[in-house]
Amino acid sequence: MPGLIDTNLLLYAANRNAPQSSAARRFLEVAGLSGEQWYLTEGICYEFLRVATHPRVFEKPLAWKDAMAFLRSFWDCSAFAVLTAGQEHWSLLARELAGLSHPAANLFFDIRIVVLMREHGIRTLYTTDTDFLQFSDITVINPLAG
Repeated sequence: MPGLIDTNLLLYAANRNAPQSSAARRFLEVAGLSGEQWYLTEGICYEFLRVATHPRVFEKPLAWKDAMAFLRSFWDCSAFAVLTAGQEHWSLLARELAGLSHPAANLFFDIRIVVLMREHGIRTLYTTDTDFLQFSDITVINPLAG
């Protein structure tokens, strides 16, 4: 079942020292060869660049050229599309915020992803981040679990 792929799966795949690296790379390869449409967002791409090149996050961060080359493999593959905000984005954001008990701080990164998913009719998110479980009407799948 295709869907949106979150930043953490990209980071695991790019970081060969991560214990989840092989499983994340395998998941992304299978997705790319599946013949189905998969999605990233502009924000996910920028977040990947921010974290993958950060020396306080990784012992051996990627050089920006290597991080861009990693993302380019998705941008150049027809199985992956990058979602952007459209005309309905801000009204969907207002509705999403009204339905949450305490939207604040870093949760806005996740809120933006969910709003883009709703805007483009995508209901499945592949991530290891359990924060997404609080959003209704989306299916959260951890492809690295058991």
